[in-house]
Amino acid sequence: MVKKVVILIFAICCGTAYGQTSLYDSYKNDGEFGIGVGAAHYFGDLNTSGAVNRPKFSAGLFFIKQFNNYIGLRIAGDYAFLGYSDIYSKNQTQIRRNLSFNTNVWELSLSGYFNFFRFIPGVQGYKFTPYLSLGAGVFSYDPYAYLDGTKYYLRQLGTEGQNVDSTKKQYSTMAVCIPFGVGIKYSINQNVNVFAEVGYRFTTTDYLDDVSTTYAGASAFVLTHPDGTQEVETPAYYLQDRSYETGEPIGIKGRQRGNSSQKDAYVIFHVGISFNLSSYKCPTAGPSFQPSSKH
Repeated sequence: MVKKVVILIFAICCGTAYGQTSLYDSYKNDGEFGIGVGAAHYFGDLNTSGAVNRPKFSAGLFFIKQFNNYIGLRIAGDYAFLGYSDIYSKNQTQIRRNLSFNTNVWELSLSGYFNFFRFIPGVQGYKFTPYLSLGAGVFSYDPYAYLDGTKYYLRQLGTEGQNVDSTKKQYSTMAVCIPFGVGIKYSINQNVNVFAEVGYRFTTTDYLDDVSTTYAGASAFVLTHPDGTQEVETPAYYLQDRSYETGEPIGIKGRQRGNSSQKDAYVIFHVGISFNLSSYKCPTAGPSFQPSSKH
């Protein structure tokens, strides 16, 4: 009798374990799509110390194609408003330089995606995971600044002499980025997750802020007429070197204006919600157990 009870308990336990395994194996996480909002921050020639003191708005959409519970492929579209000013620096030389910018960044990226833990939405014990992503993307930008309350796009002005010096090419408004992200997500139920993530963007441009090389000198922005008279060409003349607002102008031709050896970068922080795309397959029949009828 005891032997039959032990065998019966063992059969029940095996059946339960098999049922759970079948449940997990029958669920297929096809992917998820979601939206996030948060903040972005710029790092570059106007923010050489890596300070995070002027965050601006950011938002994004994404879709993840999940190959299994761990690995996926992510396509994302993100927007970030970036900007900074020398007045926020603790470096006196930068404060005297007195440059500033803002820009809208529109980014499209494709990344590999990895969950650290097995993630099965809605199943107790599998609802949470940290994750990371790494990929490549392209983005557009076009820095601008204000002069006497008027908005001017800096690229077309050639503030480092791009329009007057044949050795300096005007930079593009498109660049490549390498997005690296880390985050955490939690499934509220089988259909909905919440997440928080931070992503750093390495870029191939040093002109997010319109600052990279040397000053062209004030004379490069002055028009000389055939009669010998000179006329200041505004607003480029006033936006290429704004140190006149803090004292004696420092924008001597050939003098360092930025650091071209280091590219600009930006970081995005988002919190948001995502929706799971799932499917089910019929589990295979489990092993049956029939106790002996012999006494």
